[in-house]
Amino acid sequence: MNSKLISTRRGGGGYRGGVRETPEDLVELQALLHASLSRSTSHLRSIINAERTLTAAQLTQVLTGMCTLALSTVTAKGEPRISGVDGHFLRGKWHFGTARTAAKARHLAARPAVSAAHLRGEDLGVFTHGQVEILNPAQGEPAADWPELLAYFKDCYGADAFDWDREVVYYRLHPQWMTVYAPDFEKLTATSPA
Repeated sequence: MNSKLISTRRGGGGYRGGVRETPEDLVELQALLHASLSRSTSHLRSIINAERTLTAAQLTQVLTGMCTLALSTVTAKGEPRISGVDGHFLRGKWHFGTARTAAKARHLAARPAVSAAHLRGEDLGVFTHGQVEILNPAQGEPAADWPELLAYFKDCYGADAFDWDREVVYYRLHPQWMTVYAPDFEKLTATSPA
């Protein structure tokens, strides 16, 4: 986790216009959640079942603002590495950034497969495996929605928090598998940021 991100963060509890989930995003996310759980082991399904999970719509109500992620990457030798990042769940996918000089940025450039977990005690666990896309590469064209996302991140952290073109690199995690453990949705929404 970048201490500069933490110290300059202004909240970011809300969403800006185009980064909210569309109905299509929710359909895609719901299909992923269903498919992921249905192809999980019987052990996992004994813990995460219909009574202890969330729908896509519920998940997007809970994952607002910055959510700390434990992000796992892999070194060139195939050794796992885990670190913390500021995760933002936008349009049904995790988005996160790091310094362009960070070890995880080198790992992700060479090996874009990652695992991420967001945990809130025993009340919520969101577990994701997938591939990352670089949103603002140092060389080349940024993602088509990068201007909208950049406006959102500047709103969260402050427009002057970084040299946004040179200091930080942002990623979108395209999930191939995602499950959610949440035994009490009402408890989560009572304590979630508005």
